[in-house]
Amino acid sequence: MSSRPSRGKEHWNDDPEKEHNMNFIMSDKPKRARMKVLLALLRAAALSCGLIIGLAPLCLAEAELNRQDPSLDAPSSRRPGAARGALISAQPLNTAAALPSAARNFLVLYNSRSPDDSDVVVSGTVSIPAGNPPAGGWPLITWTHGTTGLAPQCAPSSDTVDGPEHTYLSATQAMLDAFVRHGYVVVATDYQGFGGAGVQAYLVGMGEARSAIDIMRAARKVDLAVGTRYVVMGHSQGGQADLFTAAIGPDYAPEFTLLGNVAMAPASHIGELVQEAVIGSHPSPILPFLTYMLQSYAAYYPEIALERILKPRALEHLSDTLDGCIDDTLAAGYWAESIPSHQFVTQPDLGPLLKAAAANEPGQLRIVAPTLLIQGTSDRTIPPKNTDAVARDLCRVGNSVSYRTYPDASHEGVLDVARSDIEAWVNARFAGLEATSNCDEPPSAAASR
Repeated sequence: MSSRPSRGKEHWNDDPEKEHNMNFIMSDKPKRARMKVLLALLRAAALSCGLIIGLAPLCLAEAELNRQDPSLDAPSSRRPGAARGALISAQPLNTAAALPSAARNFLVLYNSRSPDDSDVVVSGTVSIPAGNPPAGGWPLITWTHGTTGLAPQCAPSSDTVDGPEHTYLSATQAMLDAFVRHGYVVVATDYQGFGGAGVQAYLVGMGEARSAIDIMRAARKVDLAVGTRYVVMGHSQGGQADLFTAAIGPDYAPEFTLLGNVAMAPASHIGELVQEAVIGSHPSPILPFLTYMLQSYAAYYPEIALERILKPRALEHLSDTLDGCIDDTLAAGYWAESIPSHQFVTQPDLGPLLKAAAANEPGQLRIVAPTLLIQGTSDRTIPPKNTDAVARDLCRVGNSVSYRTYPDASHEGVLDVARSDIEAWVNARFAGLEATSNCDEPPSAAASR
């Protein structure tokens, strides 16, 4: 891929303060195509079973599962009764999705729970460092990534050196590889919807969080030396997912110990973006992201009826979002070129949608461990004023927040600029040092622009 398209250069109503793009989203592929991907991964894992030391029982279990469970041949990967974090398969990984400093990288399929509490199959990666684990096991990081797209090839675990989202993924990989080099296990979920059938729980915090937690359980089945003390880290869409993961983690997975979380430019103020789109008079990069969110929310909140929100032509073009990855969707096609306000019916029924969006706002969350919140002042994807508000809201409900802003840092550039601060903060959490909070006098990324 040549370069990632420049985002945020098109304005809402020519108002620079309303530039929004949000590097969020994940998947929602046609069910048959996604099941085909799932079965292909399972078959590949089965072929590689003989190469994976200690996984023979898992391979036998997988074969038994394929033989006994007819649901794997149906257009759904839900398997009632499967344990959360149950490992379906693990195979060695040596593609661009592997972290170079890891002694061992695995592509895994595992079970998780969707927001409606049904069982889903999820894919992701597990990267284990070289050397011997410390007492208590390897320190653990679960990573929640930003938007890549909806099609199978957009899954981070499917990344290649010439892949459609490699520019973005290579930036996050560089940061994560530094942690593996220093002795951390890094697990990275694709989120539900890439590894199996079903609609991606895009910006549905509960679904994203469960995927990020259950891959930790799966990792301990790959290698028992993976520890139970963990930090969550995420960027953009993954920043919102990170905060939800930290919020539900202690109850959802009490066998693990949450030490903290790092949310970088988290997605937020979803309802405001919808309301701006309804009156948007110029093509904007926010529109593709909102179409992903609309499809996701309609799947998990049955009271949302898209036919009462979108015009027939817009409904017809929803399937366009299933082609290509996010950079392709932003660069050309119906959703890149359309006027946002022209997609909505007169007086759209936004009530249920806005209620669902409010339920998935990260600023409302109560998190028992400290939070490091990161924002670049020159971010044209996540508005700095939105993250300022998230910081204030998290502090208001009693969280311990260290909010740090980075002058002139862009949405993706902040990953590199803030790296040393992030590494030091995470190291301090595992060292048992007390985290500091600046809730009394939080900085403002917006004011620094």
